[in-house]
Amino acid sequence: MKKILKRVLVATMALSMGLASASCSSKKSITVEKGKLSMATNAYFPPYEYYEGNKIIGIDAEIAEAVAKKLGLELVIWDVEFDSIIAGVSSNKYDIGMAGMTVTEDRKKAVNFSKTYATGIQSIIVKEGSEITDIDVLSAGTYKVGVQQGTTGDIYMTDDLGEDRVVRYSKGNDAVLALSTDKVDAVVIDNEPAKSFVAANDGLKILETPYAVEDYAMCLNKNNTELLEKIDKALEELTADGTIKAIIEKYIPSNG
Repeated sequence: MKKILKRVLVATMALSMGLASASCSSKKSITVEKGKLSMATNAYFPPYEYYEGNKIIGIDAEIAEAVAKKLGLELVIWDVEFDSIIAGVSSNKYDIGMAGMTVTEDRKKAVNFSKTYATGIQSIIVKEGSEITDIDVLSAGTYKVGVQQGTTGDIYMTDDLGEDRVVRYSKGNDAVLALSTDKVDAVVIDNEPAKSFVAANDGLKILETPYAVEDYAMCLNKNNTELLEKIDKALEELTADGTIKAIIEKYIPSNG
């Protein structure tokens, strides 16, 4: 009897341990890869993301690093084409997308967005001496406009001017090069990268009137509400303690 009881107890304990183990192993991580926060970006958008040697740095990279640290995760950055970011996040290839990404109603259909962490301005770059002096002149003519494919500059210009007047490039600096070589008449892109591009290319200028003002946020898979909640909480804390403001000020000095 004692032997039978002992066997029953051992079997019960083994079953309990097996169930506990199965429960632990089946528990899903909030990220694609356990212990890591994978971020998809397009690293040609200074000062939000760009290369310094082989390393991707910038506002988005540092904010993502600060968020990952809050969550106890290691940040991993993937440099991809801008218009593949949302698809990658939607298919759980990446946890988040950050690339100076504007919150739009269309994008909300495919992904969720975190709390806003920065504000961006879409600007128009033209050559010195250009006939284009503002958005009205640009719209009224037959001018060709260069944009980075998949960005809000692309979306807005296509809506406002039509497909036949918009020329898409995979990188913002490719669009600027096209402007410098007279392949397009203007470029519409975020103001901060615009300033970097103009500084690096003689004979270009930014029109004084902004084209559009936007909110930037991280995009996440629609089903991963747990990660969204944790990221929003981290962003709130990083905003409250001044971390995000300091990161932005580092790359975009308010007195600059």
